Amino acid sequence: MRSTSRSTSPARAAGLALGFAADWYFADPRRGHPVAGFGRVASALRKVMYADSRAAGVAYTGVLVSGSAALGVAAERIASGAAPGRSGGSPVPGTALRTALGTALRTALTAAATWSVLGGTSLRREASLIGGSLTDGDLAAARERLPHLCGRDPRGLDADQIARAVVESVAENTSDAVVAPLFWGAVAGIPGLLAYRASNTLDAMVGYRNEKYRNFGWASARLDDVLNYLPARFTGAVTVAAAPVVGGSPLRTFRVLRRDGGNHPSPNAGRCEASAAGALGVRLGGTNTYGAVVEHRPVMGSGRAPRVADIKRASVLSAAVGLVSAAAAVRLARVAGSRRRSRS
Repeated sequence: MRSTSRSTSPARAAGLALGFAADWYFADPRRGHPVAGFGRVASALRKVMYADSRAAGVAYTGVLVSGSAALGVAAERIASGAAPGRSGGSPVPGTALRTALGTALRTALTAAATWSVLGGTSLRREASLIGGSLTDGDLAAARERLPHLCGRDPRGLDADQIARAVVESVAENTSDAVVAPLFWGAVAGIPGLLAYRASNTLDAMVGYRNEKYRNFGWASARLDDVLNYLPARFTGAVTVAAAPVVGGSPLRTFRVLRRDGGNHPSPNAGRCEASAAGALGVRLGGTNTYGAVVEHRPVMGSGRAPRVADIKRASVLSAAVGLVSAAAAVRLARVAGSRRRSRS
């Protein structure tokens, strides 16, 4: 099995790089998106398993996340089956060819999984569409499009308020849609990619603090918090370093991140939004309306209120953070693979 171990690290790193490139150039798959398919399965299972209790929510989350991870394990085992074994201490005939085939298959499967779970380009495109409508003065179109990006009630929002919603969503989802899946892909391969996306999708479906999902969605929300803990802080750190690409100051960004990053109701979103506020020189946070629920969130940053032009700047910053994160994930996959080989 040593030959298989050798192929794991470069295949995983190459697969992450190729999957990131596919998302960068093609965005999400337009037809038959695996995440949409998972959402349909999760919705059907929710109808069967729903109960106003944490225990039911734990079972629901456990079945779907562990099932996604098991699918990833099966994919990697299929790839491992193409790699050579050993017979009596001697290589099986055709070892070089089978090693190449196994590595190629593992790379392709990792790339496909990475592409399916990333959403950075689609995130920026949605932001651009809303920004374009606002630039054209079509407030109605921007309001209609906003729910594609976040759950905020767009009714009654003016152009600058929509701009703030978009900037905040881009900042938070840069971690959720790019940094975190790459991190878990580097650490745990295809099982990590699929399990993370399952958890994040469930959080978006049931991780609410309303009457219906406060108990049932508790496990999904807490698991998503745990899985995003390190990626969100990495996002904040990279945003500090990337601030100059949007005319920001790394020192100012760091100060805003340190001062305001822990003030958000989410243990993770605040790090992303505070660092973006510092880099862009704007003020985020304030009153948000989600249907009948009104939330008053702490202000992050000490700059001016966001404007329509800041949507493009936020997207540029998001792209820069994504590129750095992809490079870091490839490096992490190689390092993790080297350590596994040294132990074998």
